[in-house]
Amino acid sequence: MSPHSERIITGEGGAPADGGLVSVVLLVHNKAGYSERCLGGLLAADYRPLEVILVDNGSTDSTPALLDDFQGRFEKQEIGVVRIRFDQNVGAVAGRNQAINRVSGQFVVFMDNDVVPRTASWIERLAGYLAEHPEVGVVGPKMVYPTEPHLIQCAGCDVSPTGRVWFRGRGEPLDADEFNSERECQALISACWMMPASAVKVVGALDEGFSPVQFEDIDYCYRLRESGYKVVYLPSVEMYHFENVTTGRTVDLNYRYLTVKNGMRFKNKWRRRFSHEGGPDDSTMKWREDIPGATLEEIGELEVRP
Repeated sequence: MSPHSERIITGEGGAPADGGLVSVVLLVHNKAGYSERCLGGLLAADYRPLEVILVDNGSTDSTPALLDDFQGRFEKQEIGVVRIRFDQNVGAVAGRNQAINRVSGQFVVFMDNDVVPRTASWIERLAGYLAEHPEVGVVGPKMVYPTEPHLIQCAGCDVSPTGRVWFRGRGEPLDADEFNSERECQALISACWMMPASAVKVVGALDEGFSPVQFEDIDYCYRLRESGYKVVYLPSVEMYHFENVTTGRTVDLNYRYLTVKNGMRFKNKWRRRFSHEGGPDDSTMKWREDIPGATLEEIGELEVRP
């Protein structure tokens, strides 16, 4: 489905610059309260030049008005804005693929509306890392829970020889040594990551076979690696992640079914690779279920570090 309306606004912050413009693709579908926190975090970024591609996947709550408001606020901060809206929720894959066609930056960020920066200089750090490491196709931050004591949500992904995917460090202490070292990994989650636009041009769009969502990001990491790029976890950058707000709590998605269906598609597509790359055994991938949660209203101001 093509978007029914689109507005493009550019200013100094949206004009390409040599080696600098970062394009943030932000996917939203309802849940305006979460989006407001996420957008506020983006607005607070000092990095320029910067543009934000706002993809509204058929929101029916106050999200369109919220995006209108932030569009004006971004403009005043010299941040370029691209607006894409779909009449209905077409999913993360189709929404991001539409946005990829509109980015202008040298670096491309995927970001969900349930992510809030914990590291104020996150854009500078991720873009700087990619500029210094042309062999890297995607770099991802340490994702942490927004509730105290801010346990790790994801420190990159492991894939077992049978194709099981595990979030490294899930539920572990924020300062655990094992997850505080930069490392090349098998995959990352696209709730927040940054790619060089040159790598996106080589690999192309997300695989529509994983529509509407689930495993498209793991698949993309494997496609990047198949093309010769590295996938890197950078723990010096931290982002809060409310987890499964953008997709998991969307009532018109059968999240469990999609996880199983697309998980099988991923395994069939990449078994030739993950079965021989020495990932951890399934028995070591213990998925913690005892992590305390909290509603958006229960969480106060979130600490932001330099």
